[in-house]
Amino acid sequence: MKLPQLFIDNMTKLWGKEDFKAYEEALQCPMQHALRVNTKKISVEDFLKISPFELSPVPWCPNGFYYDDKACQPSKHPYYYAGLYYLQEPSATFPAATLPIVPGDKVLDICAAPGGKSTEIMCRLKGEGLLVSNDISASRAKALLKNLEVFGSTNSLITCESPENLSKHFGCYFDKIIIDAPCSGEGMFRKSQSMINAWEQNGNELFKNIQISILNEVVKMIKPGGMILYSTCTFAPLEDEQSVEYLLSLDPSLEIVDCPYYDGFVKGRPDWGNTDNPDLSKTVHLYPHKIKGEGHYAALIRKKTLEESDSSFNTSALVSDMMIKAPKLSPEIEEFLSHISISYDRSRFVLKNDKLIFIDKDFPDVKGLRTLRCGLLMGEQKKNRFEPSQALAMTLDSSSFNNSLKLSLDDDRVLKYLKGETLEITKEDNVRDGWVLICIDSYPLGFGKLKNNTLKNKYLPGWRMM
Repeated sequence: MKLPQLFIDNMTKLWGKEDFKAYEEALQCPMQHALRVNTKKISVEDFLKISPFELSPVPWCPNGFYYDDKACQPSKHPYYYAGLYYLQEPSATFPAATLPIVPGDKVLDICAAPGGKSTEIMCRLKGEGLLVSNDISASRAKALLKNLEVFGSTNSLITCESPENLSKHFGCYFDKIIIDAPCSGEGMFRKSQSMINAWEQNGNELFKNIQISILNEVVKMIKPGGMILYSTCTFAPLEDEQSVEYLLSLDPSLEIVDCPYYDGFVKGRPDWGNTDNPDLSKTVHLYPHKIKGEGHYAALIRKKTLEESDSSFNTSALVSDMMIKAPKLSPEIEEFLSHISISYDRSRFVLKNDKLIFIDKDFPDVKGLRTLRCGLLMGEQKKNRFEPSQALAMTLDSSSFNNSLKLSLDDDRVLKYLKGETLEITKEDNVRDGWVLICIDSYPLGFGKLKNNTLKNKYLPGWRMM
C-alpha cells in the first residue's frame, strides 16, 4: 500500500511522527470485521445462544460484535438471509448507536445507502414513529431499500432526493437527523486501493463543498430540542471539526454535546478548527491505530428548545400528514390476511397500481418526492389471486403466519430455497396447500406456494444465494 505523499505530510503534521508511524503499522494488519444484531427480530442474548460464530463485543455498539472473517463467512449463513444481523465495519457502527433515538421519533438519515445506519435506527424506533432514509443516488437507494426490507422495516419512507428538495418539502419536521456525510474516505484506505486513488484525484476540498451543501439544508429540518449526528470516515479537520463549526454558524441555537467516549477514542481538537471553539473537544475521532476499526469522526449537536433560545418555530412550514382513502379489499386479499395474526389498521391500506401497501399513522405527504417505498409493500393483486411480497415475509415469523414451514439449519432444503429451487414437502412438515412462510428456525426467509406436496419457490430472484 502506497500512501499519497500529501496525505503523509498532512497526517504527520496533525498527529506527529510517532502516531503516524503507529498508523502506518496498523495499515499492515488485516481489517476488522463486525456484525450488528437486528434487535427488531431477536434480542442480543438470544442471538448469542444460536450464533454459530465466535464473537467478541464492539465496545461502543451494544448489539455489535467482532468476528474473524478467516474463520467464518456470516454473509453466507441462512441467518444473514433471515435478516438477523447486518455486516458493518466496526467504527461505522458508532454514529447510529450514538444518536439518542426513542420510539416515536421522526428521524432522517440523509445519506443513508447502503443502509447500515438506517437498519439500526429502524430497530431502535421499535416500529413507532418514522424513518426517512434518503440517498441521492438511485442505484445506491435500491441497495438501501433491500437492506431495510431484509431487516423487516414497516415504518420507513425511502427517498431518492437532493437535500434542497427534502428541506423544501419537510420544513422543520425531524426530531433526529443523522448525516454520515460523503467524504474523502481517509478512514477506508486499508479497505481498498481505489479509496487511495480517489483521494489523490479529489482531495478534501470537493467533499467539503458537498458537506456544506448538505448542512445548509439539514439545519432547516431539525425541530427545536432535536439532535443531529454528523459523521465522516475521514481524518481531515477540513471535513470534520471545520464542518461542525460551519453547521454551528448556520443557527445560533445549535450546540455541541458530549459524544460517548471509549478507550482508544481521541477527542476532537479545537485547534484544528477555525474558531477555537472549546466544545469541539466533545466530538470524537476513531483511528485505526487506536481502536479495532478503520476510522470515523462523530459530533453530536443539539438544537435548543424554544424556551432556551430566541428562535421561533414556524409550524406552517411542516409537511402535512398523508391523506389515505382506504380501498375495498378483494376476497383474495382478505383470505390471505386471515392467515396473519398481526392486526393491521384497514384504514391505512392503499391500493396503487394493484399493489397493496400498508402506511402506518403519522406518515407525511410524499407528493412531489421521488420515493422508492412508502410504508410496507404487502403484495400485488393479480387476476383472481393475491401474491404477497418478500418485504411482507420479512416482517413475519412462524408465530404470526399460520402456515409456516420451520426448517432447521441442517435441512438441505434451506439452501435449496435460498437458491430458488422447488422444495418437496412431506406430511411431517405439517403445512397445508396455499401460501407457506418458509422459516429458518422461526425466522422468515420468504414465501412459497404449496400444491400436492410440491412447493413452488417464491423467493425474490434478486435476493437469491449464488
